[in-house]
Amino acid sequence: MLTGPQVRAARGLIGMKQTELAEASGVSTPTVKAVEAQKGTVSAHTRTADAIQRALEAAGVVFLPENGNGPGVALRKD
Repeated sequence: MLTGPQVRAARGLIGMKQTELAEASGVSTPTVKAVEAQKGTVSAHTRTADAIQRALEAAGVVFLPENGNGPGVALRKD
């Protein structure tokens, strides 16, 4: 499950602006802002959350599952 803090952290990790994420994912900038403002699991249309996650993954982010410490993000090692 994607969380608002994960999206914020992922974007920060790769130095991507909200407007750039919006363009890369095909959603509006206000939608990106709303997703990032959510404290827990993103409550957005599945298509929206998937598009945001795919755009961040394409930019090199790996989403880490919750393993007792909470969900996280990391840079992909190529």
